[in-house]
Amino acid sequence: MKLEITRGLLLIGALGVATLAAAAWHEPGPSVISSTSGLDSCPMPANLRVKQQDIRPDHDLLLFLFGMSQGSKAR
Repeated sequence: MKLEITRGLLLIGALGVATLAAAAWHEPGPSVISSTSGLDSCPMPANLRVKQQDIRPDHDLLLFLFGMSQGSKAR
């Protein structure tokens, strides 16, 4: 009788662990967070808006970031 009780408890425990693992497995898909004007969450001061218009991207940095993102993907 004790073997059947132990077997039943182990089965219930295994099903509980499997249920928790299945619930934790959920990964939300990619989504875009947007607002109507784009500046609702964190408006920038006017003096920073002027300074950011003069910034030009560094192409070597962009190439480096692209290479790093390609290298981090699983094969």
